[in-house]
Amino acid sequence: MQGERQICLNCLDNLSQTLYTTGPDDNPVERLFAGRADFEHAISFYHFRKGNTVQKLVHAMKFHSNDELCLMMGRQMGLGLLSSGAFDDVDLLVPVPLHWRRRLQRGFNQSELLCRGIAQNFPRPINNHALVRLRNTHKQSQQAADERDKNVEGAFFIKHPEELEGHHILLVDDVLTTGATLGSCCNALASVSNLRISIATLSVASQ
Repeated sequence: MQGERQICLNCLDNLSQTLYTTGPDDNPVERLFAGRADFEHAISFYHFRKGNTVQKLVHAMKFHSNDELCLMMGRQMGLGLLSSGAFDDVDLLVPVPLHWRRRLQRGFNQSELLCRGIAQNFPRPINNHALVRLRNTHKQSQQAADERDKNVEGAFFIKHPEELEGHHILLVDDVLTTGATLGSCCNALASVSNLRISIATLSVASQ
């Protein structure tokens, strides 16, 4: 099978799943954004820990140009979104953008590829140009936790707000750590009228 070329299906089944549902009482992802962003639902599907398989998958996706792995993990996210039921009225997928210089250097945006994979099992159109990154910020992984908000403050801009107005979007990224990047995206998106935002990440950094 095609998926076996990226990760064996047995290994996929045994990844460290979060099993988070929606609602702040049993979902630390939603608690992370409560009070800092206006959102409907937020979810992460796998635990990202130093040295675990999820970390290795994410690094392969981001730093080793593994497009097929991005698409495969996006398909897994799509299945999870379908089974949740909380995201049924999402009608647009929006990847967290890279700055054009970093995208040129990397050759792709892993969050956009995740969206393409999601859409195969959770069919929604993708908008990858309304939300743009203005500044080529320092890598968040290289910033101290208390510096991450400052690093991405004002980093995002809505280039085509009319394309987002009236939609319920799903903002998609690969790893959630402190929530600084996604929070900054939500702050920029707050300028769009009649917009609802939900958040989905492949993984969440865990102790």
